[in-house]
Formats: sequence, structure tokens, C-alpha cells
Amino acid sequence: MGAGPAIVSEGSASYAHLIDQRPWYKNSRIVLLNCFILLMQVSLIDDDFSKLDPNFEGSMMNGLQSLTQWNEAFNYPTGGQLGLLTAIQNIGSLCAYPFSPYVTDHFGRRKAIIFGASLMVIATIIQTASQNVRMFIGARWLIGFGLTFAAGASPLLVTEIAYPSQRAQLTSMYNTIWYLGSIIAAWTTFGTFNIPNSWAWRAPSALQGLPSVLQVLLLWMVPESPRWLVGQGKEEEALRVLAYYHAKGNEHDPLVEYEFEEIKTAIRMDRESATNVGWVSLFKTPGNRKRVRVIVALAFFSQWSGSGLVSYYLNKVFDAIGITDPTTQLLINGILSIYNFIVAVAAGFCCDKVGRRRLFLISCAGMVIFWTAQTICFAIVQETGNPMAGHGVIAFICESGLEIPPRSADQCYQFCGMAPMMYIAFTPLIVSYTVEILPYQIRAKGFVLFNFVLSLSLIFNQYVNPIALEKLQWKYYLVYLFWDCFEFFFCWLYIVETKNKTLEETAAMFDGEETLEKIAQEAAVNAGIAPVNDEKLDEKETHSETEVIAISKSA
Repeated sequence: MGAGPAIVSEGSASYAHLIDQRPWYKNSRIVLLNCFILLMQVSLIDDDFSKLDPNFEGSMMNGLQSLTQWNEAFNYPTGGQLGLLTAIQNIGSLCAYPFSPYVTDHFGRRKAIIFGASLMVIATIIQTASQNVRMFIGARWLIGFGLTFAAGASPLLVTEIAYPSQRAQLTSMYNTIWYLGSIIAAWTTFGTFNIPNSWAWRAPSALQGLPSVLQVLLLWMVPESPRWLVGQGKEEEALRVLAYYHAKGNEHDPLVEYEFEEIKTAIRMDRESATNVGWVSLFKTPGNRKRVRVIVALAFFSQWSGSGLVSYYLNKVFDAIGITDPTTQLLINGILSIYNFIVAVAAGFCCDKVGRRRLFLISCAGMVIFWTAQTICFAIVQETGNPMAGHGVIAFICESGLEIPPRSADQCYQFCGMAPMMYIAFTPLIVSYTVEILPYQIRAKGFVLFNFVLSLSLIFNQYVNPIALEKLQWKYYLVYLFWDCFEFFFCWLYIVETKNKTLEETAAMFDGEETLEKIAQEAAVNAGIAPVNDEKLDEKETHSETEVIAISKSA
């Protein structure tokens, strides 16, 4: 991820010519800033485990369901009770949503993360010490409650402090690195599988709190969002933050001056156009209604594309296709987590090269193709008992699924797979796309709306999937197949390309080209990198953005 020129043919950022052309790792301040961003993203192994937490939970629950010790401790939960154990974290998240955006906007992004992480530390201690199922459920509720504050503020702070040319990739990593938590959870559970007592499941529970502990201890050194500081009237402090991390302390650096003026201009325009910044503001303007439509859809799509069957009830799928050995289930769960992490990270780094819209369309089309193949294999194994069809289900979940159990080194499947198709777009992009299309004034509330809808869809899936899978068997896969087709057409109609745009430019795209151009021109004029005379301003209206930059420099 370099920090070189970002000018491209399709809508380059307005200050692309001001970007430091050196590799980012040769700039000590950017290295320090990225370390802080990594702390936020690795917070429950990334993201304050704000985001890593959810997947950590998915892998941990998969692993715990395969542990005899855990099942014995909680009387072999099934059906509705199993659904409650899995869904209670998201119920806790729902309870915190009314408060999260106000804490984030009033006290700041950093303090909101620390507050949420502190609650999660307490909750993991209770979960690890659980003596009965009620105690375990209560601890998971508190994890979800704290997670809302951390998860609601972490991506906002990441996207608002990141160096401009790295913002898209780093924000995409937020929802991707949570796979690191999934990997740790899956392999920790696999490693503790043979412990003959309750520490077989208590150890993974305890490890879950480590990222939050690191956040509580270290986040005080992380800078606050310059956009939040400007919004609070602390403009001098915001300028110092931008200068320190983006220009080695030079407050007169052209990039810093442009960023600072653009932030002030965008926030001022948001305030002028919306006297009410409460929840109703999400629906007051046509631009905001377009944003909400996309945000709500992406939240549902991320959980209703069939991934719920794989991420939370993978062991039940294994049982249905005849793979019942707990060790084999845990091993596949661990391998699948590593594979998904690699695919999602690779896709996240491509978001500015390939484009968000293209990645979403590729992902949706791929899911339709491979979910169809997976449904056929699942139907065959349940109707005929053919074990090879069962292996095909695993093969279509991940790209290189070894035959289970393998009979020789060359007996493996080579398919593109359902999982990588899902993770091409709906893991790295759903958070970054949601955050970047929202203007500052409603960013926190809009992101909470996204998380609220996501939690609703999760709760529904976690209750319905085990029951529906048991009743309908392979026919339940048809529901997701038809839904994946709908997702493709929705993304084709409503996903707007935002690659190579600044954060303020991206948010303004939904309000029309006139708003976007006004923000860019006014910020450039105030920063002193564009002419202010009418003749030159008239010329801007007839030139491309790259030509406008050339005019400004010649003037």
C-alpha cells in the first residue's frame, strides 16, 4: 500500500497531486498512524474486536458446539436454546444501539471505543467463569452490549484519521481482519479439544478478551478524529492532528491545508442543509434516503446470502452430509477461517483498483453460481446418501477442499467456492462503503442503523437456520439461492462507484454533482491551491478535474 500519486482516469481525488509520493513505510508518522489503526482493527483481534468479535464469536461457537466438554456443561443445547446461545450477543447489541451514536458523537470516537472495550473485558471474565447456562448467556449479552459502542466508533475513527491514499484499504481491512479473530478462535478450540475438563471451552472464552484489554490500555495514545474535533469547534487541535500524522507536523503543508478546509466546508454545508441531525435526518433528504436504502440492503445481504449456514452452523451442515467426527469438523473450521481471511484481505486491497461496484457484482454473481452447485450436492447426498456429494458441499464452500478424510495427496477439489465469492465484497466492503457514503453529521447514526439491521438479520438467521435446516433439509438452500439472485439485481441498480474519491467527495455523491463540485472548489480556494477570480472559476466548469488542478497550479 503505497502513498504515491493517486490520479486515475475515473474520478481521482481532488488532492491526489498533493499526496506524499514516498512509500508509506518510509514516513515514520504514517507508520505510527497505521499502528494505531491496527490497534483499533485488532481489537478483539481487529476492530476492537468490535468487528473481530462477531466473527470470533462465530468461529468460537462453531468450535464449542463440537466440544463434548461444552455440551456436557450446558446439557447439550439444541433448537431454540442453541439459537438463543448464539443470538444473545446480537440481542445485547440491539439494546445498546439507541445510546451508541450519542456517546460516539458527544464524547468522541476514541472514548466510545474504550468504553465498549471495557465492558467486553468484564463480560469475557464472566463468560470464562460461567457455572451454568444462564451465566454464559448473560456474559454473551454484555459482550454484545459493549461491542456496539466499540464497533460503532472504530470504523469511523479509522476512516477519519487514515492517510488519504490509504483510507479505502484500511477501512476495508476493518471488517476483514476480524477473520484473524476467527482463526485464533477456531485453532484455540482445536488446540484445547483434548483438555479433559472445562478449560477446553473456558480457555477460548478467556482469550476472547485479550484484544479488548490491549485497547483499554493503549487507545489513550490514539489521536481523536479531526472531523469530530472540527465538529466540536476544536479546529486548532484538528489541524495539529492532521499536520502531525499526514505532514510530519507541517500545518502549512498543501495536503493538510486542503484536507482541513474540505472538512470544514463539508461540515458547514451539512449543518446548513440539515437543522435536525437526529434520527429523522436519515430520511429527510432524497440523498439520505438513497444512502439508507443501500445501507439497509447491504446489512441484510451480508447475512442473508447463505453465509449464516456456514459461519454459525457449519457443524450442523457437516452432520447433515455425514462428516460427524468432532476432530475433523474442528480441523475444517480452522482451515476455512485461514482461507477466508486470505481471500477477504486480498479483495480489500483491490477496492480502489477494481472498484466497489464491480466487486459487489462479481461477488453476487459468483454466489449464485456456487450456491446452485452447493445446493445440488447437498440434495444428492441427502436423497441418495452418496458420500462424494458430501465432499462436494465442502469443496464448493472453499476453493481447495481436501477430500475428508484424504486418501492421497493428489485427491483434492479445485473450485472457486461459495465462501470466497461471499468474501470478495461482503466482508471487506460493507463497512467501508457504508461509512464513506455517509456525511459527517449523520455518519455515527447511519452506521448504527447499519449495525442494527445487521443484528436483526443475524438474530433471525440464528433462530431460524437450525430449525429450518432440520425441517426442510436441502430444500432450505433454495431460499438462499433465490435471494442471491435478488441481491445481484439490487447491486446492479443501486450500488454507486466511489473509488478514488475523498471521504467528503464520496459522501456528497448521493446529494448530486453540484454539491460534490461545490465542496471540492470551495475547499481548494480556501486552501490557496485554486484561483479565486471569476474567469478561472468559469474555466473550471468546462474542464475535467485533472485539468482544473493544472489550471490551479499554473495560476
